[in-house]
Amino acid sequence: MARLLSLTADHVAKVYQALPDRGVPPGQQLHDDADYADWVAHIVASNPAPDAPTALFAYGSLIWKPEIPHTAEVAATAQGWHRSFCLRMLRFRGTPEQPGLMMALDRGGMCKGVLFSLPPHDLPGQLNTLFRREFTVKPITNMPRWIKVGVAGQPRWALAFVMNLKSPNYAGRLSHEAVADVLARSCGHWGTGAEYLLNTVTQLEARGIHDTALWHLQKLVAERIDAP
Repeated sequence: MARLLSLTADHVAKVYQALPDRGVPPGQQLHDDADYADWVAHIVASNPAPDAPTALFAYGSLIWKPEIPHTAEVAATAQGWHRSFCLRMLRFRGTPEQPGLMMALDRGGMCKGVLFSLPPHDLPGQLNTLFRREFTVKPITNMPRWIKVGVAGQPRWALAFVMNLKSPNYAGRLSHEAVADVLARSCGHWGTGAEYLLNTVTQLEARGIHDTALWHLQKLVAERIDAP
């Protein structure tokens, strides 16, 4: 029997505001073309399995908005990593006055996600597009990194984005209650934190991946939005 989410589109609509993009928050600097080119070159050169199809491990918004094409997808597990709302957002799904939170891979635990197989042509071009979506400000927040994941009991190398613990936007390990407080009210020009959570949980469940932590979190967010 399908589980019924507590968090719904009606909850998201209560939080949503049509906000303009106010640009780069004060004190932050964007990566430029040379920065992205350096990251692309580094990741291509450091590929531990260059003769195998390139794989991308998705654990959050990349599942429902992959940005670049893929030829196949399978369920995969990353040991030693867990999805965490630990990335503080002053733009996109938050503002400097009301910061939001987005997910990143943080150290420890286990994460079940989706492994995308990327087309073999023009990998540098694909990575350039992907990197420009995944990280924007300096110092880098979501660092591209090769990690080992398990697919049907077999190890595979995959590209993933992991949290830079030295970034000033690293929020640390927050309680579910603290995260729910933020997601129940944060919004930026891309939309709300509640929508981001709802989309992720929905897409994971559709693929047979039940994340108990996220399931508990969506219930807490719905309760906070419903509260007078």
